[in-house]
Amino acid sequence: MATFNKLDSFVEYLAEKVFDFQNDALKIVLTNTAPIATNGVYADISATELANGHGYTTGGLDVTTTSSGQTSGTYKLVLADVVLLAAGGSVGPFRYFVLVDTTPTSPLKPLVGWWDYGSSLTLATGESVTVDFSPVTGAIQIV
Repeated sequence: MATFNKLDSFVEYLAEKVFDFQNDALKIVLTNTAPIATNGVYADISATELANGHGYTTGGLDVTTTSSGQTSGTYKLVLADVVLLAAGGSVGPFRYFVLVDTTPTSPLKPLVGWWDYGSSLTLATGESVTVDFSPVTGAIQIV
């Protein structure tokens, strides 16, 4: 997976106890428009989100947290890989994978950060893409 890009609001949300990564529901939202540093909540990116259908659901793909904790002062969030399979039609184009925490209500659905696939991708029926989160380094590390 590409390098994690935090959004400006991520730091504030951490300090204000908005996130509980061990227990909150997380999703990966796909878009072909790069998030900007000042994006803070799902509503900021929803207009550019990939259309619903053919294997993708508006609001994002469910993400499973496999572990969340710190060792020697470094916090690591480990997420299970997410697979999107195009079925019954094409999915895309998309390039950016945005991590959203859908549990908090204030702010509503805060954004965590995003990864850049490197180029736009369109999946034909039967093709898939895997969001490959490293179990070693985790999806996010906070030092």
